[in-house]
Amino acid sequence: MLAKRIIPCLDVKEGRVVKGVNFVNLRDAGDPVELAAIYDREGADELIFLDISASVEGRETMVEVVRRTAEEISIPFTVGGGISSVDDMKKILRAGADKIGINTAAVLNPQLINDGAQRFGAQCIVVAIDARFNEEWGEWEVYTHGGRKSTGIKALDWVKEVEQRGAGEILLTSMDADGTKDGFDLPLTRAVCEAVRIPVIASGGAGLSQHFLDVFEQTGADAGLAATIFHYKEISIPALKTELRSGGVEIR
Repeated sequence: MLAKRIIPCLDVKEGRVVKGVNFVNLRDAGDPVELAAIYDREGADELIFLDISASVEGRETMVEVVRRTAEEISIPFTVGGGISSVDDMKKILRAGADKIGINTAAVLNPQLINDGAQRFGAQCIVVAIDARFNEEWGEWEVYTHGGRKSTGIKALDWVKEVEQRGAGEILLTSMDADGTKDGFDLPLTRAVCEAVRIPVIASGGAGLSQHFLDVFEQTGADAGLAATIFHYKEISIPALKTELRSGGVEIR
């Protein structure tokens, strides 16, 4: 079994890390390069940067942030937000990112997954999926545009398709759990992990160390991602890893 990974997520807006609840009331959480360097030192296994102001101006800002970050850290990092073409991917990878995250663009143009994987390798392509439970269907639905648009696509169908198209990893965010700090969405995470063979990063709902233990023990998730609890020092990465090891989880 592969060792589990702990991944802080940095939402970057106009060159600064921000964090809010349900995409509103954003608070400044610091300089992304400085935060990335701290997480690298503290033992994070990877980082994910999401450009949430991905206008043309935002994209150029992000390329510069990626370049500066790559000079400061030694762990892999993924960059997503506003990436909608192979050329966009190339720019971000050239600036120093290790992987590319695509979400809305992949739903609107699934061929982008194939093209990115063929050009840069499956290991570079992370498909981010925002899912919410649909009571009528009795299963989860995919949302796009930062969780604002329902797609009518069943999440379990979509995860299988992205795997088949060449994605190397899935970043799975539960919209129902996101921001609650009540724990990861175990039923959703379990169902997705059982549907695919590629690694799944669980995201949304982490508030305690126990929540990471739960998701690793009760689902096939390969990694746990969080933002607020790390940015505001509610949980430190070294303390979290110590607790996971003492709980019997193989950790890097």
